[in-house]
Amino acid sequence: MSADTRAEELGVGGLGEIDEAGFSGLAERYRRELHVHCYRMLGSFEDAEDVVQETFLRAWRRRETCEGRSTFRAWLYRIATNACLDLLARSRPEPATGGEVRWLQPYPDRLLDELPAGSADEPEAVAVARETIELAYLVAVQHLAPRPRAVLILRDVLGRPAKEVAEILGDSVNSVNSALQRARAGMREHLPAERQDWTGGEQDAGTRELVRRYTDASVATDIGRVTALLRDDVRCSMPPTPGLFVGRDAVVKDWVDSGFEGMTGLRALPTSVNRQPAVAFYLWRQEEGAHLPLTIDVLRITGGAITEIVTFHADRFPRLGLPERLPADGTDQPPA
Repeated sequence: MSADTRAEELGVGGLGEIDEAGFSGLAERYRRELHVHCYRMLGSFEDAEDVVQETFLRAWRRRETCEGRSTFRAWLYRIATNACLDLLARSRPEPATGGEVRWLQPYPDRLLDELPAGSADEPEAVAVARETIELAYLVAVQHLAPRPRAVLILRDVLGRPAKEVAEILGDSVNSVNSALQRARAGMREHLPAERQDWTGGEQDAGTRELVRRYTDASVATDIGRVTALLRDDVRCSMPPTPGLFVGRDAVVKDWVDSGFEGMTGLRALPTSVNRQPAVAFYLWRQEEGAHLPLTIDVLRITGGAITEIVTFHADRFPRLGLPERLPADGTDQPPA
């Protein structure tokens, strides 16, 4: 019996008769998809975790309001969406500017794998699910005002009808349709026009080879080799550190200024984040006798070139399930 079927059988106001353990069992089935929904809204993995917890708390306290005209799942989405809007209204520190979103955090692919698999008969739905979790999409969404953002995600990502979205947000259908038009226009300003220009989709052999070359050149700290892999209009950021660098020359200058070229003792671990190729870098620490986390680069690749690098700090490694250290393998040498 599905969670929705169980909730519907309880009838209008029937959730008032369920105990806390039973309620938690129903709600937990939707934790991962609610977390991803809140992550799209907020751009922050940790904020999304807090909001999901708040959602379950609100849902338990208001369980008598889960009426038979909507499913338990839809009811939870209503609470979660409004909890996100409440958070955005009271605590978002600053608006997104340009292509920079300082609160952006990565989402582990291993947790995305917990979501229900898309049907092979619905390739468009599968593509949408993949694209709308990529960092380029997340950054663009963060430039929208909160309510149009919610409308866009509910309508275009989750495919909910305008009438249902209006009920979730307490708006009219006309208001929802108007907000959707504004949101789509806003997204067009921050995403390339064509799908193939901003997503690589499944990693093909060419993408894997490019990532390998980028990894090898980075470990060797060979700026010339890395530069050759970048598109002219490449973008580079490192949230939460301020700074967005646009264009190959600006990106390379930042690397030179930061002392990248003289760095030694690097190792790398290829991985994937937000359904994008990524490379986790570790730096040799003589006092530890091991390579410790340094940064992780998440890459966007288009037409055989790197078009964006989003670098996250070492504090993201545990969330992403990456090793805390890489032991010496006999070939490691401490920096000279």
